[in-house]
Amino acid sequence: MNESLSADVADVLAAVLNGDTPVHVALQRQVPHLSVRACCTCGCGTAYFELDTSKVEPAPTGPSTVVAAEAQLVTEAGECLGEVLVFTQGGYLSWLEVCSWSDAIEVTLAAARHWLQTRS
Repeated sequence: MNESLSADVADVLAAVLNGDTPVHVALQRQVPHLSVRACCTCGCGTAYFELDTSKVEPAPTGPSTVVAAEAQLVTEAGECLGEVLVFTQGGYLSWLEVCSWSDAIEVTLAAARHWLQTRS
């Protein structure tokens, strides 16, 4: 399924990776070289990445799989509905996960994008 990043995936990654730590800076440099390998079929917006690692350096996150960046999804009313997690494997962007904290609330990539943009 390899395809370039959609605007919503790119926007959510930009919001979550916004920062000037060495990890964030290294991961920001990887984004232009990402493509989507697969997406979760439930509709949440979780995206699994393909990355040409020959074009970028790894982020200083270590050799294992880690959550390299995260952001809580908070509504205008202050209610926390879920979060977005950015995972790396060996310092390279691997996937973006969108999750809710309640089975009663459906959190999608579009909703995550909205909540992250309104808090900026």
